[in-house]
Amino acid sequence: MKPGAHLIDTAREPLVDETALVEAVRSGRLAGAALDVVDVEPLPADSILRGVAGITVYSPMAGQTAEARLAAGVEGAKELVAALDGRPAHSLTEPKEPA
Repeated sequence: MKPGAHLIDTAREPLVDETALVEAVRSGRLAGAALDVVDVEPLPADSILRGVAGITVYSPMAGQTAEARLAAGVEGAKELVAALDGRPAHSLTEPKEPA
């Protein structure tokens, strides 16, 4: 991946080398990552993914309540509108200068 990229993994099974991902984010090679699938679920308390600035692990939506899915959709829509209006709240939606 290009330096400074964000990795987003929404696969149905683990695809990412978690150790390599942590090293890439900590070194600054990658800007961050968002995962909804990990090697061991639920994420163990001692997982190397925990506490790494720039890495976010979400639970897959299939196990969430209708209320949680609605709230996630509403927040996603708000972020999209804000980003399109030039007011991104997260680094994933900040405009980047062309390389």
